[in-house]
Amino acid sequence: MRSNQAAAIYESLTRAILSGAIAPGAKLSEPAIADEMGVSRAPVREALRRLQERGIVVHVANQGVRVVSPSLDEFLALLDVREALEGMTCRLAAAAMRDGALARLSEIVDAHGRALAADPSGPYRQDEYDTDFHVQIARGCGNPVLADLLCDQFYPRLKLCRAKHQSIKGRGLAAWKEHRRIMEAMLERDAEAAEFLMRRHVRAARAALVEAAGRPPTHSIGPTIGNDGR
Repeated sequence: MRSNQAAAIYESLTRAILSGAIAPGAKLSEPAIADEMGVSRAPVREALRRLQERGIVVHVANQGVRVVSPSLDEFLALLDVREALEGMTCRLAAAAMRDGALARLSEIVDAHGRALAADPSGPYRQDEYDTDFHVQIARGCGNPVLADLLCDQFYPRLKLCRAKHQSIKGRGLAAWKEHRRIMEAMLERDAEAAEFLMRRHVRAARAALVEAAGRPPTHSIGPTIGNDGR
């Protein structure tokens, strides 16, 4: 019973934090959460412990538990790691994903394109895991360790970073076009090109963030392939 309560509280708090309903830096009061949800403090404590293990909350001395408020440098560091992890994931998925899964992924990308066509300067929203381009690639890569690492540990922290550092105007459409090119390589089962294009996609997102922050440009190191990305 208690484990079920802890799981429900954990899911509820995760959704609220990643959606921005609970802001970065906000304090999470164990007694207040227990009262609001009508449970004892034990399952709330367990839920907060799980959130802390995922790096979504942190215990601050003399302040209690707070939602992580990631700095820009922390966001950029995550993107550096993301380039390597997602490049490898995309290479594996290009070979491992079944034809039906690839067709579904292509449909998702097309739907995202229609949404952006209605607001070309708007953000590229992927709020649900079942329609998130990167999550679906991770789930289809055929490596459960890598999929768990990305979906359960890495992507929640990226969402929290985005909640703190807002989307860059105009980046959404550019990101979708990059997704489309990655998708085309995957449909061709061109694993080398898919990896290269995914890494370039993550580098472009990082560069846009650096530029928006008014910092000097930096360069991450990635594989070098022909000018056409193959």
